[in-house]
Amino acid sequence: MDTNAVKGYSGNMKIYLATGNKNKKREIQEIFPQHTIVTPADEGIDFDPEETGNTFLANSLIKARALWQITHCPVIADDSGICVDALGGRPGIYSSRYAGPEHPDNADGGKGVSQADKNRFLIAETDTAIENGLTKITDEAKSKGLFKNGLRSAHYTCAMVFFTDWFEYSATVQTMEGSIIERIEDARGTGGFGYDPIFLLPGQQKTAAELTDAEKNAISHRGKAARIIQKILEDSH
Repeated sequence: MDTNAVKGYSGNMKIYLATGNKNKKREIQEIFPQHTIVTPADEGIDFDPEETGNTFLANSLIKARALWQITHCPVIADDSGICVDALGGRPGIYSSRYAGPEHPDNADGGKGVSQADKNRFLIAETDTAIENGLTKITDEAKSKGLFKNGLRSAHYTCAMVFFTDWFEYSATVQTMEGSIIERIEDARGTGGFGYDPIFLLPGQQKTAAELTDAEKNAISHRGKAARIIQKILEDSH
């Protein structure tokens, strides 16, 4: 965790959230009930920075700095995605743009792909990698923390930043472990968003989409990251 001291922030703050995703806003507001969370769209701010980083943290900082330059107010930014061990960690930072193996970063024309299709593509690509023997649970892989839940292991990653000035911010990177379901027909749950209906939680036989908001916030990558940022804010005053 990279933490530069954040001083003088107490009580109710107006914090801008660097996203257009209403689901993310809902999750963050639930974790920061004492503060007012505002997205750029809430105030008619045109906000769509180019995410050119090659890590979740780099992209989170790009978004945080871009919104801070507009508002000069405290900003929370996160970059998150799903990483499948059998696919070498893909789609990773390209999760929101993923359009199957032919368009892993959506750079070559896989535009307008629905989340349902992304889920199908990810299951199919995971199947192919396993069936073709492209991945194995080796001692080396285990030493790197991979395949914790078998060949279909995956994890969500969230890099979150609380940004108050160009060189003053706090940041953390957190994960939630699980696996990819075997068949799209087994996708289930109406909560959450993104890949949650195909992300199986270890030992629960539930997908992330079957959790209540409170249950998900308690264990999710974004929930963990937000609570760490919240603790940093509490300790700074």
